[in-house]
Amino acid sequence: MTITDVGVAARVSPSTVSRVLNGTAKVDPALADRVHQAVRELGYRPNLAAQGLARGEWGTIGVMLPDLANPYFPDVLKAVTAVARANGRRVMVMESDEDPTVEQDLVTELMRCCDGLLLCSPRMDRAQLVDLVGHGHPMVLVNRIAPGLAAPSISVDFYAGMTLICGHLAQLGHREVVYLSGPEASWANGERVRALNAAEAFGMKVTVLPCGSTTRDGNEAAPRALESGATAIVTYNDLVAQGALTRLRQQGVDVPKEVSVVGFDDLSLDWFGLATLTTVSTPRDELGRRAGEMLELLMTEGHDTEPRYLPMALLVRDTTGTVRTTASARGAQG
Repeated sequence: MTITDVGVAARVSPSTVSRVLNGTAKVDPALADRVHQAVRELGYRPNLAAQGLARGEWGTIGVMLPDLANPYFPDVLKAVTAVARANGRRVMVMESDEDPTVEQDLVTELMRCCDGLLLCSPRMDRAQLVDLVGHGHPMVLVNRIAPGLAAPSISVDFYAGMTLICGHLAQLGHREVVYLSGPEASWANGERVRALNAAEAFGMKVTVLPCGSTTRDGNEAAPRALESGATAIVTYNDLVAQGALTRLRQQGVDVPKEVSVVGFDDLSLDWFGLATLTTVSTPRDELGRRAGEMLELLMTEGHDTEPRYLPMALLVRDTTGTVRTTASARGAQG
């Protein structure tokens, strides 16, 4: 069904039908009534994509993220999609597979077919971000704060989240901690490390071990973490924690009697046996919703905002214990 069919039924030209439906010009009320009646009778539905293109719009927002296999991002995407749908837009997603070298090309491609972009946890360097923002395309950064950049940004407060973890471990008596570090190019990982460096100023010794963001990474890094002599293992995210816990259990290590383990993000991976993992909670649905709303505001009204941070909450469960318990367990084994 086309506007030509509607025009024939209403005995008007297709251009008149277009003006009535788009409200772009005044049309005789009698003709407008005939058009609306024909639309109802024929069950005509406007092609929103075609209407958008006529206005120079795609009706689509683009989302670039580093890893679709990471359960962190689907929760964010679900909230973003709900906001987009409520505003009559679709969502196009591209994944960099944790490769910073392809991100700029992916974003450039999204610019060609999307009205606005959400860059979720981009790994590219600042110079590349500056170049992309310079195109003037509506763009919001998610989980990446770049001061002075002319683009709105929103992030979970990773620094504060790691500070909560350090405070919790300190209260339990832990003074030697090993951190299984995330992707090197991750800004969020840098914020975690920055908080750990601050904790060292208060007497906590932190050993940072390169690791990654997957369960396999955590599994492979667990032996090195034990060799460090630390009484607590802090991980980049819950996936790494899951991998580390699996390896520790295979080696007969009692958690938390021999070593405490802390995750990050609260990914709710109950099927991995992580329901008892001490971690910090990330409001991923709120993050996606607010990021989508910021982008919509930017596209429709052109507003810019100061960086926004969402708080994290510490969830103390069963994988952390006092360092006295840890020390006595190791002494008994010796």
